[in-house]
Amino acid sequence: MPSSSSLRERVVTAAERALKQGGSVGPLELLQELGFLYPGHVNDWRKGAPQYTPIEPRIQCGAAKLAEVYRLFAEWAAAKGMKTVEAEYSRRGVGGVAALQVTADGNDERERFFRTHYASAELSEKKTERLQQKLTKAPDLVVFITVADDAKCSECGVEITPGEFLFLEQQQPLCVGCADLDHLVFLPAGDTAMTRRAKKHSPLSAVVVKFNRSRKRYERQGLLVSSEALAQAEDECIADADQRAARREVAAVHRVVLDQRLVEQMTAAILNEFPHCPATEARQIAAHAAERGSGRVGRSAAGRELDPKAITLAVIAHIRHVHTNYDSLLMRGVDRQDAREQIRGSLDTVLSRWRDS
Repeated sequence: MPSSSSLRERVVTAAERALKQGGSVGPLELLQELGFLYPGHVNDWRKGAPQYTPIEPRIQCGAAKLAEVYRLFAEWAAAKGMKTVEAEYSRRGVGGVAALQVTADGNDERERFFRTHYASAELSEKKTERLQQKLTKAPDLVVFITVADDAKCSECGVEITPGEFLFLEQQQPLCVGCADLDHLVFLPAGDTAMTRRAKKHSPLSAVVVKFNRSRKRYERQGLLVSSEALAQAEDECIADADQRAARREVAAVHRVVLDQRLVEQMTAAILNEFPHCPATEARQIAAHAAERGSGRVGRSAAGRELDPKAITLAVIAHIRHVHTNYDSLLMRGVDRQDAREQIRGSLDTVLSRWRDS
């Protein structure tokens, strides 16, 4: 286990970052910032995905270290005089909103612990109420595109074949007919304005997701909305298509400027951490890590804030692929962790040279 002072610094940094990003921080948000709980698993748990319910077993941390994390978190909150805000974790179903279980055994005390968030003591009563509403708000209804071959509706018994829609109610699969969603039509993802307007006009809607086996995560595919809402959204989009096209052009130019600025800032941060890294390589690392839509470390919240750990991760990834035989080892079928261990010496040599020589 890391020294108490080292772990305390990590916990405080993670708590402060989560507080800044969300206006409050609870145990689940803290664990995600620390890297002990994968955000994608939390998102899927909120959608009702059965393999992530409950979510506590997904925490990647030993019991002793986890207890110390919670203790340090409580110390941090007490020292700052934080205000406590309790909110439910829930999911929306066709039968109403249902509470989500965090712990494996459903222990009331521990469930309350995970529901407790900390916010600034200076938060007004009105803002505290808005924050609690935000934390308690259940996510949208979620419908899954079936990928399994053996799914059956728990009510009518009909087989739900791959590619068909499936709804989960109390962890039991329902066909859209039994879930009372069969009157809705599917609007594929891709047109933001159409999606926003159709959802606004539809009395009932559901987000459609599909499990990507290669990426091991659920990905949004579109919406189920009423046919009337879709028709109204289509009419509105046709009416102001020219205006939206002009706004998209302006926004595209603005994004290019922001991306260039991020690359420049990240290049400077790399050279600050690794002053002997060649300037051309520093810019190459920054451009690669900060590429929009790549999902790389430069597009993460820590990367955009130029966190030194995120910067170091980007540099390590570059060295691994460019300055070692890591890729060749993978091509020969060497296990990824074994390959990383084999090139560790070469990687550390380059890191040391760029940082200190």
